[in-house]
Amino acid sequence: ARFVEKPDAVKASDYVNSGYLWNSGNFMFPASVLLDEYRKVDAASVEAVTNAVNNAGRDLGFVTLEPEAFGSAKAISIDYAVMEKTARAAVVPVSCGWSDVGSWHAVWELSDKDAQGNAAHGAAVFEDSRNCNVTTDQALVALEGVDDLVVVATADAVLVSRQKDANGLKRLVTKLKAVAPKVTEEHLKVHRPWGSYQSVDNGERHQVKRIVVKPGGRLSLQKHHHRAEHWIVVRGAARVTVNETVKTVHENESIYIPMGAVHRMENPGKIMLELIEVQTGSYLGEDDIIRIEDDYQRA
Repeated sequence: ARFVEKPDAVKASDYVNSGYLWNSGNFMFPASVLLDEYRKVDAASVEAVTNAVNNAGRDLGFVTLEPEAFGSAKAISIDYAVMEKTARAAVVPVSCGWSDVGSWHAVWELSDKDAQGNAAHGAAVFEDSRNCNVTTDQALVALEGVDDLVVVATADAVLVSRQKDANGLKRLVTKLKAVAPKVTEEHLKVHRPWGSYQSVDNGERHQVKRIVVKPGGRLSLQKHHHRAEHWIVVRGAARVTVNETVKTVHENESIYIPMGAVHRMENPGKIMLELIEVQTGSYLGEDDIIRIEDDYQRA
């Protein structure tokens, strides 16, 4: 009879007590039906997004929507925009456990806990602490004498928050976008169509990366004006071009790429190629790449 998105606490309590069904956020529809319903309530946004798709480009193998057209569409969730207004919705009751895992507190609720209610994903030690949630991908996290904390430790940032203050986390992210936007926009692991690379260490005149190349993948034929590179293969085999020389570098072998040399790396094998790259030079930015040939139209 009616769909209401995000009722306030009083209305939500009334709905639960009345036995109303709660939306799990799973919608099924033919795309044409959704577009028809969306046009009835916001034809301008449908036209804007259609133009963004029709004029989309490609970058590194990914589809990139035309930004000006997409930006002119109204920023609103499908629940408010369509589901509250459509007369073509039907509801199917389902009896199952459900969580959209929309907060760190939800992660804690779904996690295994010790006798004091502490949950850990990664290396963590708890002393005189209760109902805490730790997620760490490398460093050991030790908590002492605290209650109801969330600690998330990654290679580039550490979060410490109260368990149930989801709105506080939203405010924190808003502030981070203003004072430290890089941490909200970039990740240490950068994905590319051929694989990925991840920063391991960097200094004034050196940088260390872990590079993974998919089977059959290859990087552009390129050169650098300000840096030399040393590649050490730790898994698989790399076919490496250095100027006129092409050779295969096997596991536990290495190769030196002099500054200014035309070079390329590719994975001719059937398993992932993993290597450690050590860069040295006066400038180590990603824009010091002169591409000569490229499978992804970046040359």
